[in-house]
Amino acid sequence: MGLKKGKYAYVKLSEGRYVKVRVFKGRADNVPDKYIVVGPIVKKPPHTAKVIDILELPKDVADKILSDVYMTTK
Repeated sequence: MGLKKGKYAYVKLSEGRYVKVRVFKGRADNVPDKYIVVGPIVKKPPHTAKVIDILELPKDVADKILSDVYMTTK
């Protein structure tokens, strides 16, 4: 089960640090624009949320997510 039928997921940045992202289903997995950061960093995602480890994502996608997270928190 997930959030809004798979439209949203949480990316695990490190132990105890997650960020909510919007997932676009029509785009390829290696395209950085597939994931858009929409939420702040949280300690614990909802138990129904799909959690994706940042290490499982392609390098370009992971770099974009990390830059979006740390650019928006300043």
